[in-house]
Formats: sequence, structure tokens, C-alpha cells
Amino acid sequence: MDDLIVVHPDFDGVWPFAAAHFHTLWPNAELIRPAHGDDRPMGEVVADAGLADPAGSVTRLATLGMAVTVECLGKFGALEEATFQAACGRGLEEECDAYLAGAGVVVYDHPSEGFWSQSVAEFGLALTLCGLRRIPQLYREIIDGQAPWDYEPPGGRGRPGVRGQQFGDDPAFASGTLAGKRVRIVGAGNIASRYASFASMMGADVAAWDPYAAEPGFHRAGARRVYHLDQLVSDAEVFAPMVPLTKSTLGLVGAVHIDALPRGCLVVLVTRALICDMEAIRRRVLADELSLAADVWDIEPLPLGDPLLGRHNVVHTPHNAGRTIDANRTWAEKLADQFRPR
Repeated sequence: MDDLIVVHPDFDGVWPFAAAHFHTLWPNAELIRPAHGDDRPMGEVVADAGLADPAGSVTRLATLGMAVTVECLGKFGALEEATFQAACGRGLEEECDAYLAGAGVVVYDHPSEGFWSQSVAEFGLALTLCGLRRIPQLYREIIDGQAPWDYEPPGGRGRPGVRGQQFGDDPAFASGTLAGKRVRIVGAGNIASRYASFASMMGADVAAWDPYAAEPGFHRAGARRVYHLDQLVSDAEVFAPMVPLTKSTLGLVGAVHIDALPRGCLVVLVTRALICDMEAIRRRVLADELSLAADVWDIEPLPLGDPLLGRHNVVHTPHNAGRTIDANRTWAEKLADQFRPR
């Protein structure tokens, strides 16, 4: 036995398809899953599994959601490569790092959160299209009544600039095709660059602001680089802040930026809500000055009485943009790919 995978059931609760896919990538590996409630360290769980001499034969080890101690690691004298993953981030204490370094074991971590970036970016595109075309609102309306099927203009008389036949958009907000729209993005990383490329391929005028991104990233995404956030928000028809939430990005898009968005702009939120001043977003959305398509919120879960729920200018989903089976599989692949080929 060269390969060993040990998975805590709590890990499966967060990434239910990742461990199984990791096992398909290491098809000859021994897979151990302790029972629910078994929180013993990895070494004790392996010792009780009845494996033939795991200490002397395991050269590659993957622990997912398991507690790991120096004593555990001391039982694996042949270990060469390993990964120790918690449900979020690395699941290893500092003294274990020092031990592994001294033992010459190569330890792999995720290089970035790129494993779910495709899922989140595609979801962001879907929210954008739903926000522009009011798809969820129309779906809800045709369940409750047949008014959306009325193709006659108001009062049966055609007038310029109001609803006509088979028209479900709201002209008070950014609507219609993504092609030709001024899409303005905060960020040029894993998620933002993918979203930018989608919008660009669909014919949008895309610009992005990210002071930390390299120039080639903007070119590959089909986005024009903007050097000042104030300039980015000034002409946006679709505004998509797409950076992770860190100490430096908390409140990055402030009230002054939200207030500078043109009336009717569609705001798309799919990474973290608190990179923005959500009070300002709420104020302008509730005043019918902006429309909103969001998967992430300042309060989660949103209370059922929240005034943003069910509004004609809001599309809402429950923070699940990144949690696809594909993201689970990519999570496993980005770890397994780092190990030396067999």
C-alpha cells in the first residue's frame, strides 16, 4: 500500500463529492472513513483500521478533515508526499509543519481558490442575465397569474417607451442584451477574469479595476484596465465587485462609489457582500435607483421579512454559486495534480 486517504465525515458535509473523486485519482489508495462522532487523531484511526503495516508502506498521504498530531506523523516513517486539508484551508498545526519539513516530506496545499472560480463566474453570468431580463420575476408572476401573457400595451394603445407586446424587461433599469452593455468589474482574479471573459465574448464593453493584477490578465479576460475605482463606477450599466473578502477588501467599495453608480445600474454580487457598503446598496435598491442580482448578502440567511426579498428589481439566490459537483471535483484535482506522477 503506497497511497492512503483518510476522510472525516464532517469533511463530507462540506465537500460531499471531493473525497470520492480524489479516490478515483488515486485508484489504488486505501480509503478510510471513521464513523460520525469519531474525532480521534488520524494516527489512532489508521492504527485501528487493520491495515498491513501502514507505517512502513505509505509514501503518499491525504487527510481530509482529520485531526493530525506530531505523534500521528511519527508513525509514517516512509512518507514522502502529503496533503492535510480541513474543510476550509489547511488542517495542520505549526509543530506538524516543522516535523514534516525536518523529515523531508513534501506538503501540498491549494494554490488558490480557483477550484470554484468557474462555478462562481458562470453563476455570476446567469445572475446578470436574470437581472437584465427579469427571468425569476416573470417565472414567479406566471405561477400567480396570467398578466405576463397579456401582449397588449397598457390600455390597448401603443406608446413610445412603455411596455409593448411580449416585453418583460423593466426599462427603468439596465435591461435587454448583455451585448453593448458597459460592464464594470472590481477585480481581475480567478472569478472576476472568467466573468469578464464571458461578458466580453457576449459583446459587452468590459473594464476592470484591480491594482494587484498583472497586465496580461486584463488582456486575456478581454477587459480594459481602469486605474481608478472612482472612474470605474462612473459609467457602469452592470457593476460586478468580484474580489474575496479580506481585511484589505472589507468595505472596499464604499458608499461614495455606490452613490456614484448611474441610476438604473445592475449590481451583481457573487463573491462576498461585505466588500461593498451594503447599507448604500440597500438604500439605492429600495429607492428603485439600482437593480440587484445577488448570491451573497450582508445577513445570511436573509430574514423572510427582509425588504429586498421579492422586489421587482432584485434577483436573489442563497449563497450557493460555488458549490457544484464540478467544483468538488476540481478541488480534488488541484490537490492530486501536485503529487509526483505514478
